[in-house]
Amino acid sequence: MKGIAGTQTRGLIAGSEITVIDNTGAKVIEIITVPSYHGVWRRNPKCGVGDFVIASVKKGTPAMRKQVVFAVIVRQKAPFRRPDGTMVFFEDNAAVLVTDTGETKGTDIKGPVAREAADRWPRIAATASTIV
Repeated sequence: MKGIAGTQTRGLIAGSEITVIDNTGAKVIEIITVPSYHGVWRRNPKCGVGDFVIASVKKGTPAMRKQVVFAVIVRQKAPFRRPDGTMVFFEDNAAVLVTDTGETKGTDIKGPVAREAADRWPRIAATASTIV
């Protein structure tokens, strides 16, 4: 798993609550940590579009609640710049639940997915209905 480019804005930090846009039963997750993040002492781990995170399910079905899950960020509100110079941002922060190897847990993804996440995670690209 690779990190995102150094110039790309990481719009979410550990503790952020984000919506889940697949059909696994989880509705809202809270980011616990970002395994690929290497910051400095006392700095909150940050993540952006396409990053792999470890999260806790806050809202969802009773079977899913309070579970620790793996997820990939597919949308973020904070604007980020693409290599061609365009600025991209979304209406909400969203994630897709995955296994520890990157396979999607759900069979359907609602809403658009950022191209950065789709390029890095082929299983998400195959399941996504819209890639922006």
